[in-house]
Amino acid sequence: MSKKSGGLRKLRDKIDKIDDEILELLNRRAGYVVDVGNIKKTEKVKYHAPERERQILKRLTAHNEGPFPNDALKSIYREIISASLALEEPLKVTCLGPLATFTHLAALRHFGSSADFIPVDSIKKVFENVETGKAEYGVVPIENSNEGVVSYTLDMFMDSELQVVAEIILQISHNLLSRQRAKSRVKKIYSHPQALAQCRGWIESNLPGIPVAESTSTARAAELAAHNRNSAAIAGDIAARMYDLNIIEKNIEDSRYNITRFLVISKEFPRKTGNDKTSIMFSIKDRPGSLYEILLPFKKARINLTKIESRPSKRKAWEYIFFVDMEGHMDNKKIKHAIDQVKKGCFYLKILGSYPQGVIR
Repeated sequence: MSKKSGGLRKLRDKIDKIDDEILELLNRRAGYVVDVGNIKKTEKVKYHAPERERQILKRLTAHNEGPFPNDALKSIYREIISASLALEEPLKVTCLGPLATFTHLAALRHFGSSADFIPVDSIKKVFENVETGKAEYGVVPIENSNEGVVSYTLDMFMDSELQVVAEIILQISHNLLSRQRAKSRVKKIYSHPQALAQCRGWIESNLPGIPVAESTSTARAAELAAHNRNSAAIAGDIAARMYDLNIIEKNIEDSRYNITRFLVISKEFPRKTGNDKTSIMFSIKDRPGSLYEILLPFKKARINLTKIESRPSKRKAWEYIFFVDMEGHMDNKKIKHAIDQVKKGCFYLKILGSYPQGVIR
């Protein structure tokens, strides 16, 4: 054996030893988690504590000296926390389905793969599942950087008492998936209309003249491609894994800046973290200058509004509902005072939630 191969073997032996230690520590950790779960049951404490998860991730990333990257550390610990939580009781999360869509991927990134995911076929059913207790949390799309706001999600908040407890900001990457391994063998492409629109330039340049068929979701497109040998789907890599398809080409979207924001909804009201966002909705009188006047308290308090969107109320002609996102938490006196001032000039004002600001994943 050469000195070089001998050195490699020694390093691998050290890595194996560390892996054995990690395994032992994970199981010790799991034992403590089971003990915590038993105490929670005795004291009738809610088993899922999002603020505790945030504390763990914040502490570990602050102490991480590298070279292991913080993003990877967060991903690993989300899975550890998700699996640990499942030892107490699997967390039920409902999302716009089917599975293997980008909404499912967003839910996976946030809750980890050990959660019990319940896919439904409409945003309304996501809200209903959380409201009736079939799931503790729901995940719904709210806006895309290219396509704009998801109006139906905004409409659902008008009659729902659910709170926004988190946001997930997902970088959307489309891939060409197929049972084939070369794009020259692809004779038909399936995908959701939105994904097709976002990849139209690539399709015209790389697969000109190939028939394109719309599907109800990117996951359904992957399913169709899995059953049709010479076809392909445009979908995310999670669909490739779920339907055992080859990724012929990655990142085929025409714009690299393609980001979708999702909201996590629940019956809770999250505690302040120090890096929060608050969302409200309100209705005002239809007269010149009314919107300017209603927003003045935010300007005077130097509160940064990160989004404002209007929607017809659908209850009265020319009546509009405004949706506003701002930096800060409702527990902040400045935020609370400004909203109290705004409320005086509104027909209706509702706080949708205060929650930690998301980062692109």
